[in-house]
Amino acid sequence: MTSTHTTGSFRFTDWTERPAGAADALPRLADASVSNTFSGGIEAAGTLCRYTVAYLGGDVGTFTGLELLTGSVDGREGSFVLAESGTFDAEGTHCTFEVVPGSGTGRLAGLRGSGRFFSPHHPESVAYVFDYELPRG
Repeated sequence: MTSTHTTGSFRFTDWTERPAGAADALPRLADASVSNTFSGGIEAAGTLCRYTVAYLGGDVGTFTGLELLTGSVDGREGSFVLAESGTFDAEGTHCTFEVVPGSGTGRLAGLRGSGRFFSPHHPESVAYVFDYELPRG
């Protein structure tokens, strides 16, 4: 396997958040159901994503989640899951993500990789980088 670097962007197509506990308490938790559309090295429309968000005060917090993508990576079709974690503050959101081992299907079977993004608040789209490996085939 050889490592490949790819880039692209995604945009939020839906974000629905539900408080878990008192909405005015700090710290507080929330569950978020999110859908994204990726373009570039990763092509995937209507992803399925679930986050648990911890609001720590003001614009500061942290989150973890899983995202199911169905589409392609540099032209190879299939599905895979990303495990995501990050932080947010007044500047925006920092996130790192990693392919869940064994989650690749179709021509993405055996996919391994990780990436990251930074998003200022309320962007039209968010740039990402993704480094990955796939078995030859």
